[in-house]
Amino acid sequence: MSVRRKNVQKSAKTTASEQSFNNDNADELNKTDRSNVTSTTSDKGLTVSQAAPVLLDFYTALSLVFGGCCSNVVSYEQLLILNPRIGSALTFSQMLFITLHSLPSFLQYDKISYLPRLKPRQVPISQWALQVLLVISGSLLNNWAYAYNVPLTILIVFRSAGLPISMLFGRLFLKKSYSILQIFSVFTVTVGVVLATLSKTSGATNSNFSKLMSPEDLRQYIIGIVMMVVSLFCTGMLGILQERTYGKYGPCWKEGVFYTHFLSLPFFLFLGRDVKQGIFSLVHPGSTASTFRSFAVLAINLFTQLVCVSGVNRLSSQVSSVSTNIALTARKAISLCLSVWWFGNPWNAQLGSGAVMVFIGSLLYTVKLDGVNKKE
Repeated sequence: MSVRRKNVQKSAKTTASEQSFNNDNADELNKTDRSNVTSTTSDKGLTVSQAAPVLLDFYTALSLVFGGCCSNVVSYEQLLILNPRIGSALTFSQMLFITLHSLPSFLQYDKISYLPRLKPRQVPISQWALQVLLVISGSLLNNWAYAYNVPLTILIVFRSAGLPISMLFGRLFLKKSYSILQIFSVFTVTVGVVLATLSKTSGATNSNFSKLMSPEDLRQYIIGIVMMVVSLFCTGMLGILQERTYGKYGPCWKEGVFYTHFLSLPFFLFLGRDVKQGIFSLVHPGSTASTFRSFAVLAINLFTQLVCVSGVNRLSSQVSSVSTNIALTARKAISLCLSVWWFGNPWNAQLGSGAVMVFIGSLLYTVKLDGVNKKE
């Protein structure tokens, strides 16, 4: 029973992080927060009538992950093309959308006055306070980085590279131990990220990357990379806090999703001007698109984010963490290919090598965990 309860807690935490970081930010938490648990099932003697609904549900979840998450990346890039500085407005829209979607589940109506009020919380609101800061910081930094000359291809690679931070925090705060192969996997991911980061400044090949950067462009690029690094630290720390919260209060990920997003909304009062210019750019997109098309792309982005999160949640509840991580890594690779082929984003051999190292390192780390768990 303790292993089953632990599985529920880990799966719950993964979904909360996925929803908070715009479909990519929290994939990293799946790789580490549920890494020491195996959730395999053995169904013997299933009839066709029993197996068919299970297979249908599995393929439905897989379709939601690949269809929803990949579509989300496409709509996200279209928004960035309309306005590279739409980050604050996009983050506000995501926070508001998730809050409104979750709100009905947390309302109850007084039997006398029939007025709605929030249901009693499972977790004290003080426990969500620091997590709110991490969620809002990570989301904003992710969406701001593109405005600082960081291509979406490098953004995708960075968002797939949370293992080094997760391992560092796991060692420092949770006193976890890691095998030599796990450490090698994280080293591979780290080298891959460094290669991908330096690929824009190397001028090594015949793509747009080959253009030498001016000092101002280089300064902007460095700021964007620092933003992505800080965002990874926010993701790692958020995972630690969520693990402790769910370990103490039980699997309350839905409550976590609602309150971390709901309590993030007041912060946008300080970003009102930036949010306003982002919304204004959708109302008056110029000659590149119509107002209707701009808001349609925003709506698609919000909807596909919800589909993506739902798919990850359903998939992680049906298969082992290893299978889920392999599916998520494959999805990121497809998203990277779409970004290059569909939108013609800059690409060179160094970026390709870095991306391959990140994906292989992530898969190698996951497969090793599966072997360890089976021995245990």
